[in-house]
Amino acid sequence: MLEAVLSLGGIGLTAAIALGIAARKFAVETDPRELAILEALSGANCGACGYPGCSAFAKAVASGEAEPGLCTPGGQSTVEKIAHIMGVSATAAEPKIAVVLCQGDNIRAKTKYRYLGIEDCNAAQEIAEGPKECPGGCLGLGTCARVCPFDAIEITKEGLAVISREKCTGCQKCIPVCPRSVIRMTPLQSSVHVLCNSHDKGAAVRKYCQIGCIACHICKKTAPEAYQIENFLARVDYAQHELAEAAVEKCPTKCIRDFKSGYPEGSRFAPPVCVKSDAA
Repeated sequence: MLEAVLSLGGIGLTAAIALGIAARKFAVETDPRELAILEALSGANCGACGYPGCSAFAKAVASGEAEPGLCTPGGQSTVEKIAHIMGVSATAAEPKIAVVLCQGDNIRAKTKYRYLGIEDCNAAQEIAEGPKECPGGCLGLGTCARVCPFDAIEITKEGLAVISREKCTGCQKCIPVCPRSVIRMTPLQSSVHVLCNSHDKGAAVRKYCQIGCIACHICKKTAPEAYQIENFLARVDYAQHELAEAAVEKCPTKCIRDFKSGYPEGSRFAPPVCVKSDAA
């Protein structure tokens, strides 16, 4: 009995020594700067930096593969912390946010049929290319909202996705899940956007949407440097975004919106409207 106990003890001791030697031999050394960078990051694992999570980004920066300024959700303060850890100077990349280029909710845009399937835009798109008559309009079933880690996307009562300019960090998680590519990344400093995603001719757009771009060229005539018309759709030239505001009131369908004046109708992100009483 004693011999068996001693034998097992010897086997256990030998195995422990072998494991200890193997652990030292095959141990992967971690750059202490990598751990410090990881601690400085937000931990959102959003992928805005182009890497699959904060750990991968921290490792890339520590190894010199990635620039410290790629973490847009963290902003300038995070970039400065990372730059200090790496002993370099760095500035944050130009901040960008996501914008839904559509205002065609269930009131302003016509539908081809009543969709009763699962609440998923990709599933709806598989049925006759989606319930909205507009081929590029927001389906409003909340797929983008469910993947947003910052609660920056809402779905209005009338079925329109709206993104908060204050909450969006530019992580881009909403971009690939939209089956109609109606969400675009735009410079944060640009508040004026053409909220339409249809490339149909104006006559067709008028039939299915009250607030779509009809390529009338009025915006281009009003602010030539600030707008481009391509394939029957107007776009803001963000390099000249300061000039784009001049065409907002001129747009006959009101598809051009300046977010400084508020969000699309029905959004809880919109500033409250003060109604004056008759006694005032």
